[in-house]
Amino acid sequence: MANQELAFQNDEKEKRAAELVIANQELAFQNDEKEQRAAELVIANNELAFQNDEKEKRAAELVIANNELAFQNDEKEKRADELVIANQELVFQNDEKEQRAAELVIANQHIKVAATVFESKDGIMVTDENNNILQVNKAFTHITGYSSKEAIGKNPHFLSSGCHDVNFYASMWDSINRTGVWKGEVSDRHKNGEIFSKYLIINAVEDLDGSVMNYVGTFTDITVSKAAMDKIEHLSFYDSLTDLPNRLLLSERLNRVLAASHHSGRKAALLFIDLDNFKNLNDTLGHDMGDLLLQQVAQRLTACVREVDTVARLGGDEFVILLPNLSKKNSEALTQTGTVGNKILSHLNQPYQLATHDYYNTPSIGATVFSHKGEITDKLLNELLKQADIAMYAAKTSGRNTLCFFDPQMQANIIARVILESDLRQALAKKQFILYYQIQTTHDGSAIGAEVLIRWQHPQKSLIPPDYFIPLAEETGLIVDIGLWVLKMACAQLKRWEDCPHTKNLLLSINVSAKQFYQPDFVERVSQILSDSAIKPEQLKFELTESLVLNDVNETIFKMNALKKIGVQFSMDDFGTGYSSLNYLTRLPFNQLKIDQSFVRNIGVKPSDATIVKTIIGMAHNLDMEVIAEGVETEAQREFLEQHGCMFYQGYLFSKPVPIAQFEALIS
Repeated sequence: MANQELAFQNDEKEKRAAELVIANQELAFQNDEKEQRAAELVIANNELAFQNDEKEKRAAELVIANNELAFQNDEKEKRADELVIANQELVFQNDEKEQRAAELVIANQHIKVAATVFESKDGIMVTDENNNILQVNKAFTHITGYSSKEAIGKNPHFLSSGCHDVNFYASMWDSINRTGVWKGEVSDRHKNGEIFSKYLIINAVEDLDGSVMNYVGTFTDITVSKAAMDKIEHLSFYDSLTDLPNRLLLSERLNRVLAASHHSGRKAALLFIDLDNFKNLNDTLGHDMGDLLLQQVAQRLTACVREVDTVARLGGDEFVILLPNLSKKNSEALTQTGTVGNKILSHLNQPYQLATHDYYNTPSIGATVFSHKGEITDKLLNELLKQADIAMYAAKTSGRNTLCFFDPQMQANIIARVILESDLRQALAKKQFILYYQIQTTHDGSAIGAEVLIRWQHPQKSLIPPDYFIPLAEETGLIVDIGLWVLKMACAQLKRWEDCPHTKNLLLSINVSAKQFYQPDFVERVSQILSDSAIKPEQLKFELTESLVLNDVNETIFKMNALKKIGVQFSMDDFGTGYSSLNYLTRLPFNQLKIDQSFVRNIGVKPSDATIVKTIIGMAHNLDMEVIAEGVETEAQREFLEQHGCMFYQGYLFSKPVPIAQFEALIS
């Protein structure tokens, strides 16, 4: 067992020896490897040292390169800054170049404009600082007549007309020296000696130091336009037909007269002159003859007054004379005014020669004498003219061809008339009109109808008769609507009477005014009213005056025939008071002649009027017309009329005009 253990140990020993050999071999190999690695490490260290040397070399080169790069960058930035500056300089130069180009264009334009302006229609002259002419344009020559050769070297004063004094030129040069410019109107003398007007502008031209180098005068010939303006201004203050002062200039002079009266205490007067029946001249001989008359009247009026007086034309045939500086005493001023007024009446009553026509005309003159203390207003001026106007209308109503002085009562009458007109305009709408009826009878007392007469039931003034308001209605044109209302009411009354035995055959007579009759649609409106009311037209009679009929005979005949065709009857009212022509009377389709009450009233008093009545009755019978007398107040008058063939009557002998209820009671 020991041997086995020993053998085992020997085996182990041999095994360990073998392993030791192997380990030694391995160690030898590792030593060789280690030596090899050491050699390689030496080589590697050498390589690393080389590389470190290279690295240091490269680092040094890099430092050098960086330094070079930094230098280059600095140079680059420097060049960039220089480039920016160069570009800025280039931009500036380009801007300058463009500015110079633009300035050159403008300068060329200015040169062209200057050349154009210099040869414009306006005259131009350029002088040196001593005011000697250096240059003129063609327009200068055209306007003044002087060539450039004749003008250059001279002082512009050679054109002087002598119309301006030293002060004028001193003021001109004072303005030029202070402001460098002067503008204004100058009168110069043309080469041919004629004086012309020009509008001149003088500008002083200074150098850079502010010293005057030149004076440039630009002017326009305003001779024609100034004459036109003068004419326009003249027309603003003077009447174009008569060359008398107009209303505007009259107002200015009246204003001055009132101011003078305030200080002096002297009175003044206004005379308002209106030509009588002037419209008739225009309608017969034409407006040319009317204008010729106005011109001759203006000349005669001017010859009647002093140089200090004013003769003005307001328009149409209206003239006003202003007499200033009269006596301080009212009675003497009235006498002075009356003397002038009567002188005017005398002069204007003399015959006129209108081309080949001998013509006579008369004036109506209204006068007011006044003085004034206190404020002058437009209202005062208008009031004075109104007073003279009112007095003139008083002269008209007094028969024309006379002189009337204003008094306050006239104005009170005018105010009352204005109030009446205002009330009259409302009366129709407020149903204030009523109809009265005056019976018309036969010789045996039988009623044949009535004349319809209008009354105004005024709320404050009670019953107003037609004589008081019908003339005003005529003047204002209200008569047309009033007349149509009367016609409608009369037709309505006839319609109501149709069912009553003692009224169904009655006729109603209606007065028709000229203004109503000559309305273009008069026939149509009457026809429509008759149709609407459905009455018998034969029961309606229109009373027309002689003056209406003779105003336009042909139109009258046409309208009368048109209405007579539908049954309307006609009566000539107030026959014998006008200027009837038997020739016209035979052509006019009248059914009846009405003898005016002025003749009837004088039956048994004036044989001549009785003769006229008999003549009218005989004329009516010969023309196959009825005849009726109005204004019959006595049985003696009725008997005379019946004795000579007049069988129809109207008047207070039978009844005064009464309301419808009383009328119906009367005939029943």
